[in-house]
Amino acid sequence: MKTFVFNTLILLFSSIIFQVINMFFNIYISNTIGEEALGVFSLVMSVYTFGITLASAGINIATTRIVAEELACKNEAESKYAAKRCIFFSLIFGICASIIFFILADFITIHCLHNRISKRVIYLICIALPFIAMSSSINGYFTAVRRVHKNAFAKFFEEFVKITSTAILLKSFMPDEIDYACYALILADVISEVLSFLHLYILYLRDKHSKTKNSRYKDLDSYNKRILHITIPVALTSYLRSGLSTVKQLIIPSSLQKSGMNASNSLISYGIVNGMAMPIIMFPVILITSFSSLLVPEFSRYYAQEKFQKIRTIASIVLIFTFIFSLFVTIFIFIFAEPLSNLIYHKLEIAKYLRILSPLIIIMYLDIVIDSILKGLDEQVSVMIINVLDCIISIAFIYFLVPILGFSGYIISIFISEVINFTLSGYRLLKILKKT
Repeated sequence: MKTFVFNTLILLFSSIIFQVINMFFNIYISNTIGEEALGVFSLVMSVYTFGITLASAGINIATTRIVAEELACKNEAESKYAAKRCIFFSLIFGICASIIFFILADFITIHCLHNRISKRVIYLICIALPFIAMSSSINGYFTAVRRVHKNAFAKFFEEFVKITSTAILLKSFMPDEIDYACYALILADVISEVLSFLHLYILYLRDKHSKTKNSRYKDLDSYNKRILHITIPVALTSYLRSGLSTVKQLIIPSSLQKSGMNASNSLISYGIVNGMAMPIIMFPVILITSFSSLLVPEFSRYYAQEKFQKIRTIASIVLIFTFIFSLFVTIFIFIFAEPLSNLIYHKLEIAKYLRILSPLIIIMYLDIVIDSILKGLDEQVSVMIINVLDCIISIAFIYFLVPILGFSGYIISIFISEVINFTLSGYRLLKILKKT
């Protein structure tokens, strides 16, 4: 428990710093490239996020769970060997994702990004994907062995490189042009991802060699089956969910245009909600994600040891804490929406969206914690299926009703999406806890 609290404090401290840095970084980007370019960049990031999902393929969860289970059974040497296999699989997944994006670069540029940028931005994403996948696996390893401070150090390094690179490149690539602005932002991200992986891998090698004796267990088939048992279902459902989520983001501007808005205004409105209002709504979530990521290995250990009463107790405490915290955040953002809007963006119109979206905070924060608990209880497939169902319903609403209801329809779709996800995830967790 002391280790868990210590790791939570490390993640909390580092996450607060990262969130503050990212908030000011996003303000700098929005002020530099403008609202329309920010809307286009949000579309690019939707595609990028799908690529990351394609490359990672659930390998983070697989690494965390398998290593944590081996350590719970006192198999330290085997846990290191399992991590090695996971990193190898992550490299394969990352390369495959890059090849797919490279082949589909023209299709993505024309049909997904509406020719607002050139395909060279997609080529940059191809470079980053293998490194992101391997970093994800190593992060999972350090989470499982309870040395999350190494993840934090790597993240600090990554953020420093990204911000520095972005500042330099935006000055060099004419940010007043949307294509150049997006290219500069993605290039800076690629540079930071590559260097961050190299840093993480060095930390992993040092940790591995300083702690590990030669593994006595070299059953490749056993490890491969265990890895694939987790990654394949998670990957398939992740691909479907992420693909649907990307489609949902990409059709929002076109659906808004069908309601009567012109192309520029639809991208501006999309950029305001996704690039300005939502970052403020999600800023306090760092206090939740700081420990929710650690819940996966902890619940995996208890589940492997069949400590079901402890699972129920800890789950109850965590959910009560999350509810109380999210309630205070909701009230705070609703009351101080205008000062926050003016202080951060110098635009009072953001306050309207902060007040509208603030009731979702309780639902979103609880859902994050519930998903982490379910993944620790070997329910990662259920989590993904719920997310897929949520995306399908949300896409149907955006496609058919946003053209009729306009921008208010988009806001309603956000509420529908979050409520469905939370309700189904909560029901699944209650069902599992009753069985244990």
